[in-house]
Amino acid sequence: MKEIALPPLPYAEDALAPVISAKTISYHYGKHHAGYIKALNGLISGTHYETLSLSEMVGLSRELNDPGIFNNAAQAWNHDFYWHSLAPAGKGGEPSAELLKAINESFGSLDNCKKALSQAATRQFGSGWAWLVAKGGKLLVESTGNADTPCRQQYVKPLLTIDVWEHAYYLDWQNNRAAYVKAIVDGHLNWSAASSRFASARDDWRCSNGSRP
Repeated sequence: MKEIALPPLPYAEDALAPVISAKTISYHYGKHHAGYIKALNGLISGTHYETLSLSEMVGLSRELNDPGIFNNAAQAWNHDFYWHSLAPAGKGGEPSAELLKAINESFGSLDNCKKALSQAATRQFGSGWAWLVAKGGKLLVESTGNADTPCRQQYVKPLLTIDVWEHAYYLDWQNNRAAYVKAIVDGHLNWSAASSRFASARDDWRCSNGSRP
């Protein structure tokens, strides 16, 4: 069996401080994220899942109503995507011209897009995630509860996410989720990564429309 490995963080544990402290990342990445990976490897051993990619496990386990596999696979996928949705202050770049055009068409402005993402994150009841996604050439903001993830949806391309499980922010912000979300949106979103994902999504849509080989 080839085990699912815990992906490395894209930056040092203290790179997002003081918004997200090294202590929070140590627990969040080293305990929670690693815990999902460990549990998932135990669950898939000797099953038909062990030959699949992580995203394939997410889709199949949802289709087969296999909550143990789904929850751990989806949380493993969500967390890796979350780490890459963030960047140290000043290192996240700006939306590409193509992405900014889509943002303006969908939300009216980048500020409105950030406001919609912040509201989705702040208003998500209980544990979950807020997402900026591309769907059919348009951008949407949505939220998912617990381990749910848009990566299981065909023709939906996640661009950014914000984790609003309490372990993502409670050590640094206590119960002030709104302040944590604002600090993330204002200074730590990885717009360069989102731009690359959006460009990839546009290529996929062009292929599906028959305009590219």
